[in-house]
Amino acid sequence: MNSHPTRRSFLKTASLTAAGSAFHILVRAQGSKEIWRTGNVTIDKPREIALGLLKPTQAQIEHAWELHFGSAVFESYGFAPRCAVDAGKINEAIKSGATADELGDLREELMMNGNATSERERKEFLDAFHAAGVTCIFQNAGEEGNDPLRLIKRLAHFTKATDLMRPDMTKALTADDVLAVKKAGKVALCFTGNGVPLRMNWESVRDELRLVRVFHELGIRMMHLTYNRRNPMGDGAGEPHDGGLSDFGKAAVAEMNRVGVIVDVAHSGWTTALDAAKASSKPMVASHTTCASLYKHFRGKPDDTIKAICDTDGLIGICCISRFLGGKGDIHALLDHLDHVVKKFGAEHAAIGTDIAYVSRFEKEERAKIMKRPDGSSPLGGAADRWEHLWPKDDYQTTIESEQSIAWTNWPLYTLGLIMRGHSDETIRKILGGNVMRVLRANAVA
Repeated sequence: MNSHPTRRSFLKTASLTAAGSAFHILVRAQGSKEIWRTGNVTIDKPREIALGLLKPTQAQIEHAWELHFGSAVFESYGFAPRCAVDAGKINEAIKSGATADELGDLREELMMNGNATSERERKEFLDAFHAAGVTCIFQNAGEEGNDPLRLIKRLAHFTKATDLMRPDMTKALTADDVLAVKKAGKVALCFTGNGVPLRMNWESVRDELRLVRVFHELGIRMMHLTYNRRNPMGDGAGEPHDGGLSDFGKAAVAEMNRVGVIVDVAHSGWTTALDAAKASSKPMVASHTTCASLYKHFRGKPDDTIKAICDTDGLIGICCISRFLGGKGDIHALLDHLDHVVKKFGAEHAAIGTDIAYVSRFEKEERAKIMKRPDGSSPLGGAADRWEHLWPKDDYQTTIESEQSIAWTNWPLYTLGLIMRGHSDETIRKILGGNVMRVLRANAVA
């Protein structure tokens, strides 16, 4: 006898509950036509837009909801819902004479772990997380670069969040952790760093790379080989000339393989990424990218690079940045890129790494309370030309509707779109999280 619930019984009885909060995603009775509605307009409006583009049947929506919320969903790269800043704390810091850098650090801290101390932000955070139906996120937990002190700040912020939000949210270190979190109806973060930590002493290769193991012990399970600029390991995607992986870069890949850290080339140049794939002895990834054969953008990856990554038994995470996707930059464009990976390279190599986040509904009102500079500008404004960013000119024009159709809380609609493209449930489960768990397992070191 089949022990799995039927779709009808699932839709009549299922609810996803975030423990410790009043949140429920109610899956209404069979006759309902709006099982996707949450009552939060910030979530529901983007869903209306996506549904208007997809034009699914009620049966397809019900199928998507059952499949999505019944699956372990592991995002290959992204951001947990962002908390609203606390205007009171920021104004206190301003009055005490805090520097611009100190205010920037405080802003990030409040956005990343305000949920650990504010009941309002905790509820907002968990409501959005559960509405998305995401089990675990490979969370950006390190500011772009190679300076260990820069990289450790975000790691500290998110470690505090996972420490203080238990059991509602925990830190995941293994694929089994993610499955346990799914079974318990909770959520998790698995940490990734936006750079390889380097000592910058340049005494020897081994000495320069010995912090990789330390950051692994702190919970980092994936690292960017480069960001957009050139570094000692290779060239970033923003560089006009791509010289490929350096000799030191090969040593860095080997050390990451040895320690148990997934090599991520999402921001690396095309040749550098290709060389890294050839050098890696473990499955590696481009965790949040696009397919350059569909739309040529420097943050995408050409087919030969994608093939090399897939040949490591790795994966390609497709992002939800309209200007990287090209076309109309909407949910159809996202599905086009996923289709390309599945059809040309295999379902076992596709994933979704949105690279976007839900932002607390209370952010705007908190921002409005923050004291202004004498010239009327916000004290939280940062430098627009940060060293690591190096974003080449991009004239792509998007629309609010296109961007909202791929909003982070539209994860169940991504599943719906994949169903409508004719992908099997087995294939979709791989894309939703199975492939990320496989790569995490393959990189684990006892």
